[in-house]
Amino acid sequence: MKQMRVVTFPSTELLEAVGPLPEGISAGVWDLGGDPVGVELDDIDVAVFPYMANFSALQGVRRAKNLKMVQTQTTGYDGIHELVGPEVGVATAAGVHAASTAELAIGLAIASLRGIGESVRDQSQAHWNPQRWPGLADRKVAVVGVGGIGEEIRKRLEPFEVQLKRFGTRARTDEHGQILAVEDLAAHAPDIEVLILIVPHNAGTHHLVDAGLLAGLPDGAVVVNVARGPVVDTDALVAELATGRLRCASDVFDPEPLPADHPIWELDNALIIPHNGGNTEAFLPRMTALLKRQVAAWATGGTPENLVARP
Repeated sequence: MKQMRVVTFPSTELLEAVGPLPEGISAGVWDLGGDPVGVELDDIDVAVFPYMANFSALQGVRRAKNLKMVQTQTTGYDGIHELVGPEVGVATAAGVHAASTAELAIGLAIASLRGIGESVRDQSQAHWNPQRWPGLADRKVAVVGVGGIGEEIRKRLEPFEVQLKRFGTRARTDEHGQILAVEDLAAHAPDIEVLILIVPHNAGTHHLVDAGLLAGLPDGAVVVNVARGPVVDTDALVAELATGRLRCASDVFDPEPLPADHPIWELDNALIIPHNGGNTEAFLPRMTALLKRQVAAWATGGTPENLVARP
């Protein structure tokens, strides 16, 4: 791969964390909004994207006419290839968020299955309200997505004594057992009490969880979404939640941010997290370590990590 000499970082904080840079690398600060600081716009080879910026805020990357690669700080990359065009490579932060997103998935499942949200509301009213909740032990759990984060979720589920099924793009067996095909998810829905979603959002997973699949889940089932909002048909989810039959505990939504008048805010059986899956104190050290390796590869013409193919 050709050497890339001029790299921009979205903040001075991140640039300083990654430094010192390899010999021959020039770096600037560019949040894709105004003009870059420290380098010329037309000289930029690699742009590191801001973390969790609205997609509209990324449009400025097109101003860098000689760009060769972009580096996201997220695992997901839906829409990025279309944004940067066919000549620009895309590398992601795969692995950086795996532990934190997996722990949130487990935390959301437990919080919903143990009625933590209800207890918080009771606490605000000084209402002592003991109840018997399902709990996670012995539940029939489906993890949809067997990539890096899906594997971290699987590992964290092991001590909780669940009955686990995993779903991937195709049916197969790995060292941990059977993987079922996502296309068969609806057929297994009646046997899923906790549905954990960690698939990328693409044409094949858009509204994967639709009204039909939701209707097939048993009473009391919990939908845990740590993937992307559009993997779930939000209107169908709200309609099912409004009946009181299902529960959800979700880190992502469609749309984001949720409008203040969105009906899901009013539902006691919905636990809402504002897309915080990877946003822990583990993020910056892990992102910095990845960027140090990436910069070294860019400087020498080596192959950077986490290159993703154009869809």
